Amino acid sequence: MSLLPSDPAAGGITPELGSDVCRPEHCFHAFDALYCALTKAEPIDPEFPNEKYPLFVTWNTRSSRPGRAPRLRGCIGSFEALPLWDGVAEYALISAFKDSRFRKIDKSELQSLECWYGALYFPIRVHSYASNPTHWYFSVSLLTDFEDASTYLDWTIGVHGIQITFPHPTLLFSTSTSEAPSPLSSSPYLPRLTSRQTFSATYLPDVIPEQGWDKIEAVDSAINKAGWTGRITEDLRRSIKLRRYQSKTCTVDWDEYVQWREFHS
Repeated sequence: MSLLPSDPAAGGITPELGSDVCRPEHCFHAFDALYCALTKAEPIDPEFPNEKYPLFVTWNTRSSRPGRAPRLRGCIGSFEALPLWDGVAEYALISAFKDSRFRKIDKSELQSLECWYGALYFPIRVHSYASNPTHWYFSVSLLTDFEDASTYLDWTIGVHGIQITFPHPTLLFSTSTSEAPSPLSSSPYLPRLTSRQTFSATYLPDVIPEQGWDKIEAVDSAINKAGWTGRITEDLRRSIKLRRYQSKTCTVDWDEYVQWREFHS
C-alpha cells in the first residue's frame, strides 16, 4: 500500500482521546457492513459518535494451528480524515472486495470471522482474519499521536507505526559514501520536488514486531512497499521524512456480532 501523506490535524480531528475510543461498536459496524453487503440484509444504524479519523482497512488470515503468523489478505487505506459511520463501513467493503491482490471475500466465510478493534488513536484500520482451515479476524484501528521524527531511526519498535515519504532516489545528490546507518534524517542538498516525484508508505504499529524486523529492515521494507525496487543506499534513507504514531485495540468475534445484531434488530 503506497499513500501520499495528508495532515491528520486537518478535518476537525481531536488529538485528545479517552480510553473509550476503542469501542466494540466500531467492529460491529464493520461486520454489519460486510454482512449486509453479502446477504442484502438491512444495516443497523451506528450509535457511536460520528467523529473524523484517517482510516485503514486490513484483512489477514490466521491459521488454526497455534504459533502460525497471520497472512495479509488485503490492505487499503487513507490518511484523510473521514467520518466514522461511513468511513468504517466503506473501507471494510473496499478492503474485502477491491484489493486487486486478493480474491473477494464471500458469504461462506462470514461465520469464521473475528473482529479485532484497535484504536490507534488517529487513523483506522480494519483487520479481518478468514475461513476453514484458517480463521478470519477483523480489526478496526484508530491512529493518533502523530509526530515528526527527528531522524528515520527516531521511533520505537512495538510502540510506533511509521509513515515515510522520500523523493525519487535518482534525483538525490550523493553527499555520503558511507553505508552505515546515519543519525541524519535528510540531506541538506535535496532538490525541490513535486508530489509526483515522491514515494510514500506506512506500517502500522503491530506489523514491525510481527515481522521481526529491526529499524533498518523496517524502513527498507517500507521503501520497497512505496514502490522503489532499486538499490537502497544510506543517502536514500537520509532523504526520508518519517512520521510516527501509536495505537490501542479490542476484539469481537462472529458470535458476538450475531448477538449484537439480534439485540438491535
